[in-house]
Amino acid sequence: PLDGERVGEMVYIDLLNRARHSVHIITPYLILDGELETALRFAAERGVDVHLILPGKPDKAFAYALAKTHYLPLLSSGVKISEWTPRLHPRQGDDHGRAGGRCGHHQSGLPQPVPPFFEDAVWMRGVDCLPRIEADFQDTLAQCRTVEPTRQSIWQGKKLLHLVGIVLKFIAPLI
Repeated sequence: PLDGERVGEMVYIDLLNRARHSVHIITPYLILDGELETALRFAAERGVDVHLILPGKPDKAFAYALAKTHYLPLLSSGVKISEWTPRLHPRQGDDHGRAGGRCGHHQSGLPQPVPPFFEDAVWMRGVDCLPRIEADFQDTLAQCRTVEPTRQSIWQGKKLLHLVGIVLKFIAPLI
């Protein structure tokens, strides 16, 4: 993680580029650079069922505001976004393999709104537990609110949050 390699980001991009049927991700933070946003959008545009579950209640207000700035472009490309009320931290993968655990968005190659610490992830393919992981995703999804591609659905009338998100999206690449 300290060698400058973007391993975490490259794992996600590879997962998105190889997926044929679905990519289901549960993540507490959605802070994307252009490459990762493009990979998510391209996967959905080529017919992959890309579905993100994100928190509906933030534990970090700035990260939450910044995440919502990505919603409309993703939704417009066919990415599905749902919000779950309880806070969450697991991550998942596609229909042929799973990246489980915590592949943090900091030294591992993606921006992270928290102090650096080391994390790991596990890539699984062709193992018996994959259907149970997908069932867990579907169970979680049943407790979610579907986000529609409208300003009201995305921001839910929170004008200050929307303003903060716009400012953060503008300055984030400079930080």
